[in-house]
This record gives sequence, structure tokens and C-alpha cells, in this order.
Amino acid sequence: MKFTQIRNATILIEFSHGKIIVDPMLARKGSLPKLRYYKSDKRNPLVDLPDVFTEYKDNIDYALITHCQKGHFDHLDRAGVRWLVKRQIPTFCTPRDEKFLDKKQILTRVLAQQRSTFFDGTIERIPATHTRGWLTAFMEHGTGYFIQLPNEPSVYLMGDTVLTHSIRNFIQDNQPDYIVAPTGKAQFDLGAPLLLDENEIIELANLSTGKIICNHMGALDHCRIDHHSLAALLEKHAVKDRYIIPRDGDTVILTTNY
Repeated sequence: MKFTQIRNATILIEFSHGKIIVDPMLARKGSLPKLRYYKSDKRNPLVDLPDVFTEYKDNIDYALITHCQKGHFDHLDRAGVRWLVKRQIPTFCTPRDEKFLDKKQILTRVLAQQRSTFFDGTIERIPATHTRGWLTAFMEHGTGYFIQLPNEPSVYLMGDTVLTHSIRNFIQDNQPDYIVAPTGKAQFDLGAPLLLDENEIIELANLSTGKIICNHMGALDHCRIDHHSLAALLEKHAVKDRYIIPRDGDTVILTTNY
């Protein structure tokens, strides 16, 4: 199994049945709105797609969406919609997102059960909680996914979430081989963080026995943790060896032999 960081939450997972893209945000640099207004003068995304996407874009077999409604263009933007529709890529989604995606003429494959058959293995939906406090009611919380395939390492895609008691319990009970964690600490001008904060990022190392792949950094103006500050945080707590911090375009081979 291979993991390729595309940009922000957009990733590519390659396994025996093909290549699956997660949350395709494919817009050109600077073509989407700002998410912060105070002390922010740049439109999103802040960076272009890496060259590796050009190499892969015509050979991707499936897509997987964690959430996409209420303006979450950073997980599915108009360019992503056009790309999925043009190629009629089968797109796995939750029942909540089915009608929304159907209206855009995306070829949906609904994961109707909390735990569904996924090729010759399973995929389990793990509820995500996108923030805390007064913003909670206004956010689209979406889902994470726990993927288990024969003869492959298990992978938990957390989606956009903070660290909740149910997620803590899930990690401790299941111990995924890899956790793809949103470590950018996104935060609007007002309100609580929308993703893992510094304490929660470090706590993952205590909850998990596997490796943690960090993403959702460097592409949006409201992300407060970048690659450099994350590396410094992990060094400070002496846990950097537990984490993988890929740059856009990097590919990581996933194996249970750490």
C-alpha cells in the first residue's frame, strides 16, 4: 500500500484494487476564497497542486469523500467536482452526502452501513467532530474512515476532527497501523480550533501504537500549524519518530514493519 500526499486533506492511497483519491480539492492556487480575514491577504489555496497529481490524474480509479457540504471546498471544490464528473469516477460517500453529490452528477457509491464491505475488506465510518463550542452547530462534521484490507496495513483516516472521547476509545480498541491525522490546527478569526490542537497531536502518540501521518497543512490560510512548527513540537516532546510529515507530492510506502 502506498500513501501520497497531494495537498491539504487531498491524498491518494494505492492498493491492490487500484488508486483512490480522498477529498479532491483541485483548484488553482489563489482561486478560492479566504477563510481568515484578520491579518490575511491571500486567497486559497496557498500552493499549487504538486506535479505528482498530473502524473496520476488520468489513472485514478475511485474517490472517497469525508465531508463536502456547508461550504467545505477544501475537501471537494468545483474543480474536483468537474474532474470526478468528467471521468465518472466511482465515489464512495456517506448516506448524508449522497443526494448532494448526485445533484452534481457524481457517480456515488454509498457506504450505507457504519461498517461496510470495501473491496475484499471492510471500511468503517468513525464520526468526526469538526470543532468545539459555539461554532459546533454551524459546522459540517463529516466522518473518518477505518480501512482494513487483507494483507495490507490498517489505515484510519480521521477526517476533519478534534480528539473526542469516542475517537480516543476507537484508537485504543483498534490500534490502526496508520492514522492520517489533521495536524494543521485550522482556526477562523473567532472560535475554537477546527482540527487537532498541539496537545491533541501529542496525545495521539500516547493513544496509538502505530504510525501517525500528518496532513491538512500548508495549503489554507486558516491553518495555524505548518510543517516546521509541527516538527519542532514533536521534537520538543521527543515523539518525532512516531510521526510521518510528508510534503505535498511525497509518497510513503505503508508497511507494518516500522
